[in-house]
Amino acid sequence: MSDLNVVSISNARIPADPFVARHLIDGDWRSSTDGATFERVSPSHDAVVTVACRGNLLDVDAAISAARRAFDEGRWSATTGKDRATLLLKVADLIDRDRERIAFHETIESGKPISQAMAEIEGAADIWRYAASLARTLHGESHNSLGNDFLGLVLKEPVGVVSIITPWNFPFLIVSQKLPFALAAGCTAVIKPSEMTPATTVILGELLLEAGIPAGVANIVLGFGDPVGAALTTDKRVDMVTFTGSTAVGKAIVETAAGTLKKVSLELGGKNPQVIFPDAELDAAADAVVFGVYFNAGECCNSGSRIIVHEDIAEEFVARTVALSRLVPFGDPLDPSTKVGAIITPEHNNKIDTYVQEARATGASVPLGGKVLEVPGLRGQFYEPTVVTNVTGDMPIAREEVFGPVLSVLTFKTLDEAIALVNDADYGLSAGVWSENVHTCLEFARRAHAGTIWTNTWMDGFAELPFGGVKQSGQGRELGKYGLDEFLEAKTVTMRIGKNREPWVSG
Repeated sequence: MSDLNVVSISNARIPADPFVARHLIDGDWRSSTDGATFERVSPSHDAVVTVACRGNLLDVDAAISAARRAFDEGRWSATTGKDRATLLLKVADLIDRDRERIAFHETIESGKPISQAMAEIEGAADIWRYAASLARTLHGESHNSLGNDFLGLVLKEPVGVVSIITPWNFPFLIVSQKLPFALAAGCTAVIKPSEMTPATTVILGELLLEAGIPAGVANIVLGFGDPVGAALTTDKRVDMVTFTGSTAVGKAIVETAAGTLKKVSLELGGKNPQVIFPDAELDAAADAVVFGVYFNAGECCNSGSRIIVHEDIAEEFVARTVALSRLVPFGDPLDPSTKVGAIITPEHNNKIDTYVQEARATGASVPLGGKVLEVPGLRGQFYEPTVVTNVTGDMPIAREEVFGPVLSVLTFKTLDEAIALVNDADYGLSAGVWSENVHTCLEFARRAHAGTIWTNTWMDGFAELPFGGVKQSGQGRELGKYGLDEFLEAKTVTMRIGKNREPWVSG
């Protein structure tokens, strides 16, 4: 541990009284009908930080009923784009006002660094503002080229009631990639955050009420996938499900939603490669690789968890990456200098370690890390920055989502071989290429099977650009105007002009 940059416990402390999280249903804060609650223990400080209501089927029914009623009565769907945009902008301002509070609760529940959480909340506010602009510019189409007798219209209408199910790794950011777009479209929603990170979604509910959202338009039900999440995907009063999380759960949602043929949008797992060519700017590439694999402790669907390095520079590049990895501050998430915090649960920490040990046992080398990290003064769960080399394409660590601070290294000789390695995966969320040759970058971008391609950068994102994957990384898109389209249905209106329709029945 002495050769790693470990941040021991800071002066910041967990509050003595945990945050109390309740359901938001039809504009009111409610306890569960049976009074059940559950606790969230901080993964970094091993203390209870949240006590949340544990939802049941009655709570889900009440929330869906409220959302259905609000939509059918037009409390939100019948409002103007201007009115929707005005509320979304108010929410963005309130997020900015409460950024420190939101980031603190996100940090102690998820284990992510406080500085990272602050940046994510700032980014979330920007997404709300962008969605507000879409609410003002939403429009359909007209077709006046159908002949003198016809005028065709295509109306864009909200899909209806949306179930929004969000994960624990980016709880506030991801709900902000879904909810403001649903609201901009005119939908109503029932939101289920992860049982491990409920607090910041509840705080968002507080801000929505303060901004003046009508009762029933945005509802929050806390609890577990069974029964809350399952009910949100099967109830016939729900028109759409949008989910971010594991591929396994995404597949289950598709199956359960099929009974009512709901619209389903999924952002799932990834095994995202960065390909490094010999002509790349190696210092910049190494820094981006280190950022890509350790950001959010690797608990990120966009994690750059595997690199594919040209064999001529592989040894040198791995050495640079290992050296940089030793400098990354791992440790107490409440210390502003920390860049990598805690792992979400002890069980997940063990899962990460199992992947590394299995790779080692089957011939891989581990020049850095490869074990649980002890942080002085903290009893939480952490994992060392880890680099795994001599990896072959058939190893689980090269193909499966480890979801931890673990980098797998493969090598290639030609562009064709690199593309084959990139595409030989069940996932297709994102991919990156490092080369000073623009032709190499463009060919890679066209041939790589992924929803996002980065050239000479990694994980830069903008509210204007769509995000989503192919293959088992999901279906549908978030962000950009495509993120709004997910929550809209197209309705055709064909209008005959004048009384000139020829009778079908003669006589």
